[in-house]
Amino acid sequence: MIRHRLNEALKAAIRSREERAISTLRLILAAIRDRDIAARGKGNTEGISDDEILGLLQTMIRQRKESIELYEQGGRVDLVEQERGEIALIEQFLPQQMDEAAMRRAIDAVIADLGAGSLKDMGRTMAELRRRYPGRMDFARASYLVKASLQ
Repeated sequence: MIRHRLNEALKAAIRSREERAISTLRLILAAIRDRDIAARGKGNTEGISDDEILGLLQTMIRQRKESIELYEQGGRVDLVEQERGEIALIEQFLPQQMDEAAMRRAIDAVIADLGAGSLKDMGRTMAELRRRYPGRMDFARASYLVKASLQ
């Protein structure tokens, strides 16, 4: 479904000649194709799932945020704006992100469900959060909150 939305968005961007959108969408689709090829090597002939695509999109956003920090340090305002535009475009394909209060409730529920009680359970807790909330949670922030909850 996400794959279809991305292809349709690319077609629309091409029709309207939006260069930044075209290049960003082509980059996303190329990354998905690369992951599909890797998945075929592991026996998955259908390619990656929507959950994996959501994870890929979140990774791409995180990479762009890191680039923004570096560009700001280097005084490259033009590149900062380009990265922000790409982030805005990518975010259109992600489900609504959870706010911090919702993340805390979800983390508390997973910890209770798993019976997690120490930092040794952090990996298991994060894996369950990724399974339950793909694309809806900032897992870097969630990791910090899980660690604080388990200490």
